[in-house]
Amino acid sequence: MASVRRRRERDARSRWHPAAGLRSVLSGRSVAGQVFVLHLMIVLLLVVAAVVALVLQVRRDSTQEARNRSLAVAETFANAPGIIEALDSPDPTAVLQPRAEAARTRADVDFLVVMNTDGIRYTHPRPDRIGKRFVGTTGPALAGEPVIEEIEGTIGRLVQAVVPVEDGDGTVVGLVSAGITTEHVGGAAENQLPLVLSAAAAALALATGGAALVSRRLLRQTHGLGPHEMTRMYEHHDAVLHAVREGVIIIDGDGTLMLANDEAHRLLALPEDAEGRHVLHIGLDPGTADLLSSGRVATDEVHLVGDRLLAVNQRPTDRAGGPPGSVATVRDSTELRALSGRAEAARERLNMLYDAGVGIGTSLDVTRTAEELTELAVPRFADFVTVDLFESVLAGGHPDAAATLRRTASAGIRDDAPLYPADEQIRFVDSSPQGRSLLGGRPVLEPRLSEAPGWRAQDLERSAQVVEYGIHSLITVPLRAGALMLGVVSFWRSEKPEPFDTEELALAEELVARAAVSIDNARRYTREHSMAVTLQRSLLPRSLPEQSALEIAYRYLPAQAGVGGDWFDVLPLSGARVALVVGDVVGHGLHAAATMGRLRTAVHNFSSLDLPPDELLGLLDELVGRIDQDETQEEHSAPVTGATCLYAVYDPVSRHCAVARAGHPPPALVRPDGRVEFPDVPAGPPLGLGGLPFETAELDLPEGSRLVLYTDGLVEDRRHDIDVGLELLREALSRAGDSPEETCRTVLEARRPVRAADDIALIVARTRALTADRIAEWPVPSDPAAVAEVRAAVTRKLAEWGLDELTFTTELILSELVTNAIRYGGAPIQVRMLRDRNLICEVYDSSSTSPHLRYATMTDEGGRGLFLVAQLADRWGTRYLPAGKVIWAEQPLPGDTHKTPEGKS
Repeated sequence: MASVRRRRERDARSRWHPAAGLRSVLSGRSVAGQVFVLHLMIVLLLVVAAVVALVLQVRRDSTQEARNRSLAVAETFANAPGIIEALDSPDPTAVLQPRAEAARTRADVDFLVVMNTDGIRYTHPRPDRIGKRFVGTTGPALAGEPVIEEIEGTIGRLVQAVVPVEDGDGTVVGLVSAGITTEHVGGAAENQLPLVLSAAAAALALATGGAALVSRRLLRQTHGLGPHEMTRMYEHHDAVLHAVREGVIIIDGDGTLMLANDEAHRLLALPEDAEGRHVLHIGLDPGTADLLSSGRVATDEVHLVGDRLLAVNQRPTDRAGGPPGSVATVRDSTELRALSGRAEAARERLNMLYDAGVGIGTSLDVTRTAEELTELAVPRFADFVTVDLFESVLAGGHPDAAATLRRTASAGIRDDAPLYPADEQIRFVDSSPQGRSLLGGRPVLEPRLSEAPGWRAQDLERSAQVVEYGIHSLITVPLRAGALMLGVVSFWRSEKPEPFDTEELALAEELVARAAVSIDNARRYTREHSMAVTLQRSLLPRSLPEQSALEIAYRYLPAQAGVGGDWFDVLPLSGARVALVVGDVVGHGLHAAATMGRLRTAVHNFSSLDLPPDELLGLLDELVGRIDQDETQEEHSAPVTGATCLYAVYDPVSRHCAVARAGHPPPALVRPDGRVEFPDVPAGPPLGLGGLPFETAELDLPEGSRLVLYTDGLVEDRRHDIDVGLELLREALSRAGDSPEETCRTVLEARRPVRAADDIALIVARTRALTADRIAEWPVPSDPAAVAEVRAAVTRKLAEWGLDELTFTTELILSELVTNAIRYGGAPIQVRMLRDRNLICEVYDSSSTSPHLRYATMTDEGGRGLFLVAQLADRWGTRYLPAGKVIWAEQPLPGDTHKTPEGKS
């Protein structure tokens, strides 16, 4: 052994190793090393100085070029034809903005701004900056001289030029500024920087190579290291070899063991005189001896030596020109294998818990959340998993410990297990593991079901079938959310012969705890969703009122995420008119539904005033503003944001429709010939903003026209904007049938998304006209004697309509109303009778004075007219017109004579 070491020392002294030579050069202890380091530093400094100088020169040239270009572009645009005329035009921005942007793009500058002499911009690349003051120096330009400066502008650090725009007599009438940002200016330098750095790197590499050649020649002449350094290196090598906790074996080309460190002796149980002997004759097991003697390459090849598992790595030593032979390392992997198995199991459990946090609770559905738990646990943790929840939990209520459970979810590696099926009601006995979990609130482990009498007591026949099937171990974990017991989860094992252990019990408890949070969230959401649905259904109209002016069909579809704030209504008005209203409150849930109910009630109340649509929306806007003001004072109240409304009034006598909208999508109109159009109804602001008036659009609707009102959920989608949605709605309406029901069905089949993100409310109203034979009108002179003529005309008309039973009350009502109009109103005066579902009497006069109902005393000579009208009529009231008012009264028709205009009752 000593002779071998001496031979290795002589070889080390006679050979210079490149790695050792490189370390000597870098250390600087030799002349070669100092020459190399000094040469390298000088070259490096020269290269850095050259790169810095070149970059500074390029940036200086780029900045100067930017100043020249910005000045040239500004002067060119300022002297362009038509600039002075554009500045004098009513809207300079409309003329100059496109021209400036086109010129800016062609000239490759960052902005081109035209402004007036006060510095107010007419053009800018960012439209929101138009109309604001220019940032920069304009004084010299106002004096007729261009100015170039570098400033911090609205789009960053930039170089800009400002030049005057002069008319024919030299007067400055405007200013033009062009500029380039610093980032743009520096672009040329950055573009050339890679080339500069590449050239510098090449120069540095050439210099380093030359220095290395010189240093290598010096090292070969001095052999690099002296005897003292070599001795110290050998001592360190020997100490490390024998101290390392891994066996090292060196074998020569003949299979003789040349070196074995202390750890190799211990692991392989080598004899003291093993070195110098052939590896086949030192008492190794045959497999290990054959490997070491063969010299073949091996990587972590495991061999059993005694009671140890040894991992052997072997490589030949002659690959880089060394002596023939091989070197092998030996590592004890017995404990490592055991630790690796436990680490793998722990990692799998951590992965399962992570997947539980991500994969359980993806929806707010109780049943689906329970199914996600079973899908995660099978087959990674258990062969079968069942989830049993109390009935009230599925409905969103609080669990009742005395109630039955329902098997909400069940999953397994096979479908033929004799467990209770899904959706079956179950009541666990107290002795069963599930019953004990529910009573004690703790998980229960039954490692061997065949030896658990309490579990068999649940169902003797089914329990026997389960054991016979091969299910042999069970873990039950209660589903708890705080103090609430939601149900129980059961994990069943059949494939693995080992029963569940306490570590798996802890994992099951953690899985169920995470699932319980998601199930409780889904339960709470189900409860709130049910409350919101109940509230919304109570607020939306359950049936439409009877009226003859419109044939109506409607649809309401809630959003996938829950109920929202879309609503609609049909309101009969005086004079056989009908109001249609549709609205939308942004959001979902109880707040949106409650707000919708408040707005619908307000529209009901305001419609009774017979106001024009624009005035009604104005009152509704003020109401929403007051609601917002009141609720913002409360900490937890949310204001009404994003409420819209459309209100339309149709008159079947004139076939006239008045429409106004507050931030709502426009109505669609299908003409009798099938043409579809979107009438131009001015779009007012959403409700609650205040300060802006609403406008009413007047539409003439031929009989048989279909008016389509809807909310934005029908035409807006994340995939496209509202213009595309309106065009798709137009196509659907053009294909729809004539009836409102067919129209609703066709539109929803074409436009309803699979998972609606917003509510959809849709009303289709086909217009009807009150025919001339159901209308009677008479002008009335401003003479009390004319009342008798009106009464006679009314009597004849009622006899013609077959309404003789109403003659007395109608004459009395019209007599009082006409007398009041003659006495207190103004000319002209007109009487109109309409035979609709009711008999409607109307008296028009040009006065806007409103009559008041009062109770006359026994001694009063008058004041009983309107009192009599109120007693004789079903309803009466006043409707104001742009030039006057109408006092109306309605009486029910006797018998079955109240026919619709189409003859249907």
